[in-house]
Amino acid sequence: MTSRRTAGALLAVGVLAACAPSTHSAVTGEPPTPVTTTTRVPRLVDESDRPLVAFDPCLDIPDDVLTAAGYDPRTEDNADFAATHFTMLGCSYDGIVHIPGILANYGLSVLSANFDFEEERQKATGNGDDMVLTELAGRRALLKTNTSLPYRCGMSVETSYGVLIFGRIHFRDSSAPLPESQWCVGLEDTVGRIVAVLDDFESTSR
Repeated sequence: MTSRRTAGALLAVGVLAACAPSTHSAVTGEPPTPVTTTTRVPRLVDESDRPLVAFDPCLDIPDDVLTAAGYDPRTEDNADFAATHFTMLGCSYDGIVHIPGILANYGLSVLSANFDFEEERQKATGNGDDMVLTELAGRRALLKTNTSLPYRCGMSVETSYGVLIFGRIHFRDSSAPLPESQWCVGLEDTVGRIVAVLDDFESTSR
């Protein structure tokens, strides 16, 4: 795992100065230094009063988690979206499995945003997505497909600061159609692996 992928959301360092021993005449010593907390500033910050995007997919998803999920971390490509009223930090990755005659390749995007779950649901409704409200690791989630965007599947998961959005697309190796029932196969497993990283990240950031 490279240093750029260390989960550095919250670093706390407390320094207490040593106190001099007591004497019969006076107690001397320096007052304790207050505990200082340093929070990593996101790579992008918008102009709104929304929470900062704490979890950065480009920095906080370990390489071994991506590999175990079937993606090549060396193909990482920036997928950030900058706006004045919200922030999305993200990266995309290429899949590592090729099935001759069926699957040429597939790609995954992971976007971390500071708009809330209800806003994400409204956005999906506006896009005409077919949605299934579900739950993953105790978090509200949306599974999304759209017949106007074939061979794609998305899942959005609620976070402490907003929502984590996953999108996967299949690139076929032939002209044979991929049934809609197959578009989302395996995505929940991928999301579950990354949400486990998010769980650890948020638990150490409290």
